[in-house]
Amino acid sequence: MRSVTLLGSTGSIGTQAIDVIGRNPERFRVDALSAGGSDLRLLASQAAMLHVRTVAVADPAAGPALTTLLREAGAGDVEVLTGPEAATEVAGRGSDVVLNGITGSVGLRPTLAALAADSTLALANKESLVVGGALVKAAVRREGQIVPVDSEHSAIAQSLRSGASSEVRKLVVTASGGPFRGRPRAELRDVTPAQALRHPNFAMGRVVTTNSATLVNKGLEVIEAHLLFDLPFSAIDVVVHPQQMIHSMVEFVDGSTIAQAGPPRMLVPIALGLSWPDRLPDVDVGIDWTQAASWEFLPLDDDAFPAVRLARQVGEAGGTHPAVYNAANEVCVDAFHDGTIGFLDIVDTVAAVVEAHATTGAGDAGSVEGVLEADAWARARAAEILKSV
Repeated sequence: MRSVTLLGSTGSIGTQAIDVIGRNPERFRVDALSAGGSDLRLLASQAAMLHVRTVAVADPAAGPALTTLLREAGAGDVEVLTGPEAATEVAGRGSDVVLNGITGSVGLRPTLAALAADSTLALANKESLVVGGALVKAAVRREGQIVPVDSEHSAIAQSLRSGASSEVRKLVVTASGGPFRGRPRAELRDVTPAQALRHPNFAMGRVVTTNSATLVNKGLEVIEAHLLFDLPFSAIDVVVHPQQMIHSMVEFVDGSTIAQAGPPRMLVPIALGLSWPDRLPDVDVGIDWTQAASWEFLPLDDDAFPAVRLARQVGEAGGTHPAVYNAANEVCVDAFHDGTIGFLDIVDTVAAVVEAHATTGAGDAGSVEGVLEADAWARARAAEILKSV
């Protein structure tokens, strides 16, 4: 039986992980849950159902209300931790598996804490690897300690079982194209936040769904693939596959391509993150091959969606450039949903912040403090630029 700590338990990844764990009680024991604090009632019910020992919540004022809800849910004697470092505290307590389903760069310290404790890190928080880069890779203590939970990177990890690393020619990361696939740039100027949140296949949180509409999410995934699988950016392609039945592919030197296929859901990647390298039975329903279907593959439109091209640039530049890219985008996504900027302003502003960073070089990629300094600089610079938009 593996002990598990779930970070972001009330979000999309966390709730699906609990579903997987609930169907495999003989395989997993949940030690701790962590959440931001937006749904304390759900967090309390999860703690009671899973009989956890510790619950952590980022909201420093949530303690009394959470304690009451835990008592009402019949959770028993549960340790309650609050504050911005609460998730880092439980991540570093040495569970066999830490599933990091936090959204945003705030997941960096918990990622580093889990690695330092020699836990297997089931990584759904791509931002921590993207912004932490060399820091996160240096913290890895053993081969296979990071298991990717993003469906694309899980698909690549599964496909890589078909050959040796020396036999890999390139990775092919698939993208749905988002809700605005096929539209020229001019037609994107007036799209609304509500339209941007209508992802064609997945139900995700506001930031990730918006990132999928701008393709910033795919840009982050290209950087993540480079860091996870040690391949140059020139060996990482992106192809638009609207149906998202193929989650990603690996092309080998002999010309063969291995693709991992399945319904456009996250259950299998999450289950593999918890059980890797083993597979759990009946995690999801397979593809019905008796039904006629057509799968499309289209080139990425870099003019309408320049986020991936920009991500390649910041990835090649290295250092704190990826942290700046991510931080500026988080500020712009909030501004877009607040109604203060347009859809196209998101990536345009990120590009302007990245360009400014090329001359200032804020932060130092060699320390957490340096990375967070670059993160803070980028947020301030983005906010300054947005005042004139």
